[in-house]
Amino acid sequence: MTRFQHPPDPPWIFRTYAGHSTPAESNKLYRVNLARGQTGLSVAFDLPTQTGYDSDHILARGEVGKVGVPVGHLGDMRALLDGIPLEQMNTSMTINAPAAWLLALYVALAEEQGADPAKLTGTTQNDILKEYLSRGTYIFPPAPSLKLTADTIAWSLSTIPKWNPMNVCSYHLQEAGATPEQELAFALAAAIAVLDEVKARGEIAPERFADVFSRISFFVNAGLRFITETCKMRAFTLLWDEIGRDRYGVTDEKARRFRYGVQVNSLGLTEQQAENNVYRILLETLAVTLSKDARARAVQLPAWNEALGLPRPWDQQWSLRMQQVLAYETDLLEYEDIFEGSKVIEAKVRDLAIGARAELANIEAMGGAAAALDYLKAALVDSNRRRIEQIESGAQKIIGVNAFTEGEPSPFEAGEKNIHTVDLSVEAEQIARLKAWRAARANNAAETALASLEADARADKNIMPASLAAAKAGVTTGEWAATLRKVYGEYRGPTGVALVIETSGEDTEAVKRDVAALSEKLGRQLTFLVGKPGLDGHSNGAEQIAARARAVGMDAIYEGIRLTPAEIVAAAKEKKAHAVGLSILSGSHVDLVQEVVRLMRAEGLDNVPLVVGGIIPPADALALKQMGVAGVYTPKDFKITGIMSDVVKLVERAN
Repeated sequence: MTRFQHPPDPPWIFRTYAGHSTPAESNKLYRVNLARGQTGLSVAFDLPTQTGYDSDHILARGEVGKVGVPVGHLGDMRALLDGIPLEQMNTSMTINAPAAWLLALYVALAEEQGADPAKLTGTTQNDILKEYLSRGTYIFPPAPSLKLTADTIAWSLSTIPKWNPMNVCSYHLQEAGATPEQELAFALAAAIAVLDEVKARGEIAPERFADVFSRISFFVNAGLRFITETCKMRAFTLLWDEIGRDRYGVTDEKARRFRYGVQVNSLGLTEQQAENNVYRILLETLAVTLSKDARARAVQLPAWNEALGLPRPWDQQWSLRMQQVLAYETDLLEYEDIFEGSKVIEAKVRDLAIGARAELANIEAMGGAAAALDYLKAALVDSNRRRIEQIESGAQKIIGVNAFTEGEPSPFEAGEKNIHTVDLSVEAEQIARLKAWRAARANNAAETALASLEADARADKNIMPASLAAAKAGVTTGEWAATLRKVYGEYRGPTGVALVIETSGEDTEAVKRDVAALSEKLGRQLTFLVGKPGLDGHSNGAEQIAARARAVGMDAIYEGIRLTPAEIVAAAKEKKAHAVGLSILSGSHVDLVQEVVRLMRAEGLDNVPLVVGGIIPPADALALKQMGVAGVYTPKDFKITGIMSDVVKLVERAN
């Protein structure tokens, strides 16, 4: 054994991002995964929960239990975590705008179990600024949203001191197109915005601010360029240490450590030759585990078939086994940092840090991350445009997509059960349970708790004590959020599309000529309305479609996320759209498209072609076409200018 070798370090926490259908079904999945060697929970909530709506709200239609588990009240939290002792569990909750509420439900349940809150360990994501930029599950405007995050941090420090109240999330920034320098800078700028808010509110004594800094963790992404990604993690470590020392005066070196969990990149997972995703996931995992000095504290891996639909339990088990083989069968954990002293690694880390510092200075000059949201969003949309154009042109090779596309059929994808499907009865059953909960609770207690919550919010007090009381009084997720909507209002985030009109991808000139000729024939500019119905906030695809439509000369109308089918159809009628495109990535495409088609017919828009994009299984694609959808596009349809050409042809045929 060399002087750089030692007995194996303890492995990172093994997690699987999971939750679907109902709290009871998700609980079964959690307990099975824990029995198979998973060492922490990572809870995926459905979109109504993430955006502060109860399951019976109009915007929740078709979304209940699809991309995560519905948690509407303390009873749902009990069912979700039944038989799991929270005092012994490390739980990560991917929740942002209503993070204070879900944390209150979790703590209320822990107290019911007899747990000591001071021993609870885990994380609430609670990074609202990246929601405006990339993921879309925001509710309130930036200022009150930052205040809510600061509330959870201040309250957690004294009540649940081992909890990480905020997980600064660069993961979705990379998914939205961020370069490594942008991912570093934008995430660190978000952390600075929150820390400055905590400091300005004055709830934390100055001598305890180092404790606040030490409880801020990160949730990062790792792409396939795993050498660059390894260097990015080391740059994060360097820059976070600098920020703690120089900006906030944190003298304790341990408190300045960069602590992060990771889910490796899902953006690069392909629908074509999906079995290749197994290799992609493994290589990405190396980026966050090889370097001891910048190793992840917790890892959750996507499943190989996520570009096809919801993974099955077996698919999630396969990803868990990958972590276990790496941790227990290799000698990875027996060595000191294998990159220490590497001139190549040091040079790349230095370059990334220089680029990130320059971007941070730029954001700081604009007044910080919250003030720079429009700039940050436009920068991400433009970076994503360049990434997509590289794939379209073949400059960036993706095996099975634009290179080596011929191959044998995959036996993994054979049969009808190659993805998990959510039972159609889930939504109705969840709504029935919600109504029964409301009927059985003491309404006076719930109303009193909501009144106290509203009073504290209006008085600019920390809302965590009132939220905990509301959780115990039987208040629902929708009621909690509706109360704060009354106080803080709602917000529509920037789309970033207006500033992106140039493109160098594919042969756009031919499509431009076709658009111009058809516009002349129509007597006005070809108008293409791009809509995102329902609660799906992953807007990257819709933004690129709208930007490319504008680039080829269409009048592209895109008003952002979270619209009802009625709002989309009304806009199509008002703007006299020649075609409508819907982007739905949450699995609720059948319900939402059915409603859009019905309303378009009712409004006399039968002749307006409707196209739909998303993660849509073949059987669902057939169902959509039978409804009257003119075109269905999935991740395999990566040539956006080709989609624009299809739209032109559809409009020409319809007119």
